[in-house]
Amino acid sequence: MKINVLFASCILALTSFSAIAQQHQALQINDTIPVPVLPETPTFYNHNFGYKARLDSIQKMVPLSYNEHVQKYIDIYSGRKDMMGKMLGLSDYYFPVFEKALKYYNIPEEIKYLPVIESSMNAHAVSRVGATGLWQFMFATAKDYGLNMDNFVDERKDPIQASYAAAAYFRDAYEELGDWLLAIAAYNCGMGNVKKAMLKADSQDFWEIRGYLPMETRNYVPAFIAAIYVMNYPGQHQIRVQKSPFVKNTDTIHVNRFVSLPQLAGALSIDEDALCSLNPSYKKKIVNGTELEPKRIIIPKVNMAQFAQIYEVLNNAELDVNPNVVLASNDDRRRKKKVVERPLAAVSYHKVRPGQTLSAIADQYHVEVQDLKVWNGLKGSSIVPGQKLKVHNPQPSKKRKMAIKG
Repeated sequence: MKINVLFASCILALTSFSAIAQQHQALQINDTIPVPVLPETPTFYNHNFGYKARLDSIQKMVPLSYNEHVQKYIDIYSGRKDMMGKMLGLSDYYFPVFEKALKYYNIPEEIKYLPVIESSMNAHAVSRVGATGLWQFMFATAKDYGLNMDNFVDERKDPIQASYAAAAYFRDAYEELGDWLLAIAAYNCGMGNVKKAMLKADSQDFWEIRGYLPMETRNYVPAFIAAIYVMNYPGQHQIRVQKSPFVKNTDTIHVNRFVSLPQLAGALSIDEDALCSLNPSYKKKIVNGTELEPKRIIIPKVNMAQFAQIYEVLNNAELDVNPNVVLASNDDRRRKKKVVERPLAAVSYHKVRPGQTLSAIADQYHVEVQDLKVWNGLKGSSIVPGQKLKVHNPQPSKKRKMAIKG
């Protein structure tokens, strides 16, 4: 089977590849660490005007209030020097991914800090109630926002896919609530709980409705603000940036056949765990690409000397694996898991109208420009009126229903 392979260079500021396996294993945790719950204090005695000035200086779209609640979490996170040093290293790899997705939906860049408190930026993090991935999506919310979970893949663990889903959630939450701190609170406890608190407090200000929210959410927003502070001012708290476990430069390839990540790692002469850490959503270490649904693989940037070996794995290597895909019906580990046969991927064709751009068409169907290029064999971004473009799994531009997270 002939394969279309597209290399799109992605510059992600990272470090050596040799430490990936160790770091990857260290990040494999069974549960996420919840935001610590702190007791309420009636009076605030240790007001630090220096902290307030620093928060004011980095404030953009999201209000970065300074008060006793934020101060408590600054004390906590500034004291976790090893953890925050790791977060700073990981941010070199993940923040460009988050920023691109947030920009696509016109979401404030500051939201990129949320995975610091959600998952410690661990793509394999799973909470006690089943929230999964960097952005800690619950199963129902993930499905509502277009993420796929089946026997081969869990897209909640895909940094790219999950980031776009999170950005879409925040778009909807802000449209509904009109305030970024309330949208952040809703991401933690659900839209319904935030609206109830707003009614009880007769207010649209987070700090006024805070006492009517679930305890975890009361602390969630202050912890988020504190994390932003510490990530921006590590030097003031003797926090040293630790080396990222990921490579500095990567390429993206799209494959339309099944590919073994261990075999590909061998062709690339890198550790198997290192390649899997760049592609955390594939459960079986197998990329199940098809003609209808090409799949993305992130690899270290290659040279021409490696290309022949890579080409052999991508085009000619055979895998003894059942290709049938089954969708997960839920991931609540307290219930028996059910699977249903997955229908064939939906494909439609878009006829280019005068004045349309590839970016506008991608936005219309909630897909990436790069994917449109791959599906249609386009080398550049030029399109002409009347041209028909193939679109896989088209999603109409309509507001999706939100589910309560956590």
